[in-house]
Amino acid sequence: MIKAKKSLGQNFLIDRRVAHRIIDSVAPRQSDIIIEIGPGTGALTGLLAERAGRVIAVELDRRLADELKAALVQFEKISVVQDDALTIDWAELVGRARAEFEQNSANSAAPRVRVVANLPYYISTAIIEKLLAQRRTIFDMTLMLQKEVVERITSGPGTRDYGYLSIVVQYHCEASKLFDVSPAAFKPAPKVDSAVVRLTFREQPWVSVHDEARFFAVVRACFAQRRKTILNNLKAATSQMNFTSLLEDALRAAKVEPKRRAETLSLAEFAALADALYL
Repeated sequence: MIKAKKSLGQNFLIDRRVAHRIIDSVAPRQSDIIIEIGPGTGALTGLLAERAGRVIAVELDRRLADELKAALVQFEKISVVQDDALTIDWAELVGRARAEFEQNSANSAAPRVRVVANLPYYISTAIIEKLLAQRRTIFDMTLMLQKEVVERITSGPGTRDYGYLSIVVQYHCEASKLFDVSPAAFKPAPKVDSAVVRLTFREQPWVSVHDEARFFAVVRACFAQRRKTILNNLKAATSQMNFTSLLEDALRAAKVEPKRRAETLSLAEFAALADALYL
């Protein structure tokens, strides 16, 4: 086996039971296009290809990409792309995958584009934000992440892990934690537990807002310092955010008590507050 590069945060999945459990959770169809990010040594890639219509494996490490191309040469439906998932043109990648699928498949059903990934911990949030931007072309994502990140993604108001990432993901997706994965399932074994989460894009955002960019900017400002009240965090952000309403008036209109902290607010309350701040 190729030696993992610490600089790339590589931890290769070696537990076949976990691999099969992930595949069963994804339940690929012949009408699915799977984009796998970070296939590593291919623990999932061949299994995905056995059930999906097409698999595009995006691997940053050229050593692994070359190894995968050689090992999976018998699978015509697999394409290995040596590139960085953080900088790749996702719109172009998805468009090309759809075109190749439709050209080579006898299946008349419109393909679902789905993402499967075992993400390095240090780039997981950045990758998720990249994928959320593709919400109009991707159906769902099944991701193996650091357990702590999964807890943050799936937490609700009033919990310790609820924060900006929770809101960004839940605004766009239905988020479900599937199962935990022990460090022993990887080589080298990471120092933290992992978990698998499914993110299914909503047809419409969970809440309606007048301006998404302003909504997320308000949420980010409210969580700037978790121990501060909503009012104090918004006061600190006033000069940069150009609110068109007075803070106290906006909080009153949104029915949000100024002394509350951000982690107690629901998405609906954040939406009402953001809209009220820019009346």
